[in-house]
Amino acid sequence: MAVCEGSARWLIDEIMKATWQVEVLVWLGIFYLCKVALGVAWEVGTGLRTHLWSKMVTRDLPREYGGRWAVVTGATDGIGKAYAIELAKKGMNIVLISRTQEKLEKVAQEIRGQYEVETDIVRADFTDGRPIYDNIRKHLEGKEIGILVNNVGVVGSVPCLFKDAPEDDIWALLNVNSAAVPAMIKLVLPGMMARRKGAIVNISSMAGSFPLPLFQIYCGTKSFVDRFSEILEFECRSSGITVQTLIPFGVVTNIMKFTPPLTKESWMLPFPPRYAYHALSTLGYAQCTTGYWAHSLQIWALGTIPSWLRMPLLWKIITFSQKKYKINLKN
Repeated sequence: MAVCEGSARWLIDEIMKATWQVEVLVWLGIFYLCKVALGVAWEVGTGLRTHLWSKMVTRDLPREYGGRWAVVTGATDGIGKAYAIELAKKGMNIVLISRTQEKLEKVAQEIRGQYEVETDIVRADFTDGRPIYDNIRKHLEGKEIGILVNNVGVVGSVPCLFKDAPEDDIWALLNVNSAAVPAMIKLVLPGMMARRKGAIVNISSMAGSFPLPLFQIYCGTKSFVDRFSEILEFECRSSGITVQTLIPFGVVTNIMKFTPPLTKESWMLPFPPRYAYHALSTLGYAQCTTGYWAHSLQIWALGTIPSWLRMPLLWKIITFSQKKYKINLKN
């Protein structure tokens, strides 16, 4: 009995001695909870401002960005075409750049007929690299470019291990996905700097943030776009020029053909017109964004998975999709 009583007193004495340590732990806990709460509140507030409030504001894009012309690369299909149409709806004249003359003429006619704006077309195959830009420069001369959308991109002939990657694919991906971004910006940036107005939209991919097995070159080119855009935004911030990076998750385009489960539209996987509508509204509201609210949720969820687990999981998903793609080809 005496032993128990002595032990109890000793325990109480030790707790009393450690009171300040307990208080420190309590305050650390409170500080951490406040930090988490503020972080969540900031993310929610930013999300509402970017994806909800931005759609409630009427905007005059030609006036806001100092030019009536918008330039869109890869403009005859997918996100590029949808972006060109959305910009035309806002009163922007459109320079369409793509590699197929027939498609360029068709899209230009569609935009002129429906939205009563001017169009110009430039046939250019971005896989050819540096030689194409002299011709593009000639078409842009004399035009006040308010907005540039760097959309053109390729994924490669087929997802594969790097050891099996065709050499032509390597150069095509580098020329189209990476080199085209700074090369196009170099053509329009001097005019924007002179007017101290303009917007540059670089369309990247979630693949630049989350490495995808079998898409190693594609992921690398998109990571370049992310880092380049981040630095350029900092450099241009004081010049009145907006630089935005778009990081879409999944949009139902030709690029998704290698993943059959991702070729049907849903609220998570929009068709290009819906994505472009949402994405354009975020211009000026977010420096780096997915452009679409559901994609923000998906990328947040993917980011909660530890990297050591995420890569093997994506490997299984992609290889499964590859098998389905090959089966579909045979059928």
